[in-house]
Amino acid sequence: MKQPVLSAARRNLLTVLIVVYTLLLLYWMFLGFGRSPGSSFHYNVIPLRTIRLYIQYGWTMSPKIWIINLFGNMAVFVPFGLLLPQLIRKLQSWLVLTAVFVPSILVVEWAQMLLRVGSFDVDDVILNTAGVWIGWLISSIWRERIGIKRGTKV
Repeated sequence: MKQPVLSAARRNLLTVLIVVYTLLLLYWMFLGFGRSPGSSFHYNVIPLRTIRLYIQYGWTMSPKIWIINLFGNMAVFVPFGLLLPQLIRKLQSWLVLTAVFVPSILVVEWAQMLLRVGSFDVDDVILNTAGVWIGWLISSIWRERIGIKRGTKV
């Protein structure tokens, strides 16, 4: 089956959306939510450690804290999985999208830690990547259905 082709207007709109969203997300990750440089580095390099703590002890804290940390870390990256495969044909491959996304988010996590405005947490990388995968899955289903219903022009 032939993959849908984006019209120029739709491609431009999606490009503007992803650029604006990326800039907003970077603002939130480095400056938003009252972030200010701390005095020490914080990090977790043990996979599933933080996730396990939120699941195991989530009942002892405000639901807002663990919901934002578990589901928010996934949800905010869903748009990348939705939009990037539509804009860049090579990123329609799950493997290629993952190979591009993971190093990118690792750089952001390291920068947050080095600038002391957040922590490096491998669990954030896992959750962020899961969000991209969810978006990719939705995008893949959408591309297949639109391609079948509308021909090849989207």
